[in-house]
Amino acid sequence: MKERAKEVKASARRGTRADKAAEEEAAVVAKIAEMQDSDRVMAERIHAVVKESAPELAPKLWYGMPAYAKAGKVVCFFQSAQKFNARYATFGFNDVANLDEGTMWPAAFALKELTAADEARIAELVKKAVS
Repeated sequence: MKERAKEVKASARRGTRADKAAEEEAAVVAKIAEMQDSDRVMAERIHAVVKESAPELAPKLWYGMPAYAKAGKVVCFFQSAQKFNARYATFGFNDVANLDEGTMWPAAFALKELTAADEARIAELVKKAVS
């Protein structure tokens, strides 16, 4: 919660929209750089995949995690295994993501490593989430 309070305070600072966007992306890149090796490699790849797949999503920190927002609302996020002492990292979607399919669909995925097929699946899901 302390990290979220810092994020809200930082976003309230005055400046141009472009300046704020650049600061938020720099904060995401810095947070990724702090991660342990396996999480950092996955987070770097996910960051690149999301930016390529949905350039309209804005990188930002969300509860201390790299996240990607549209119109200020977080669509998807990466949660490192280290953050919660979990055995796997997570890539997840919030309810604003347009992933509805039937009466039940996955909203988060456990990640131990990323393959090219995984990256393609993430790109597909992110594109669908912002459609």
